[in-house]
Amino acid sequence: MHCPFCRHPDSRVVDSRTSDDGATIRRRRQCPNCSRRFSTSETASLSVHKRSGVSEPFSRAKVISGVRKACQGRPVTDDQLAMLAQRVEEDIRSSGQAEIDAHQVGLSILHPLQELDLVAYLRFASVYQDFESLDDFEAAIVRLRSESAGTA
Repeated sequence: MHCPFCRHPDSRVVDSRTSDDGATIRRRRQCPNCSRRFSTSETASLSVHKRSGVSEPFSRAKVISGVRKACQGRPVTDDQLAMLAQRVEEDIRSSGQAEIDAHQVGLSILHPLQELDLVAYLRFASVYQDFESLDDFEAAIVRLRSESAGTA
């Protein structure tokens, strides 16, 4: 780690703490050259591999944006969407993979969205599960009804 003050190519870790519920490590460092202290923040990178072949960093904002479209006109709050995006990220990180396919991100949204709003779930699922006809919608509705009858 280069010192931001004198650009010395080395630094010593003085203190380490976790933050953001353990997702980030905050390190306090000291430069052996100028003795000044500075902080760094470390997170494990998570990349999303898109169909075009491009990889980009995982973004909760993109998850929220995609789900918000499915929730349009539904009684879903911004806080609920933020919690959903956090659950999706935690689920993906727990898989232990540093890079995940974009389609897999969409699929990992389905379960928390189903718990949040069934209509929004059907809208979102129609894209990510490639619904092609009314029969696909009917099959999904029958499955949802049988699941809700099983839990009732």
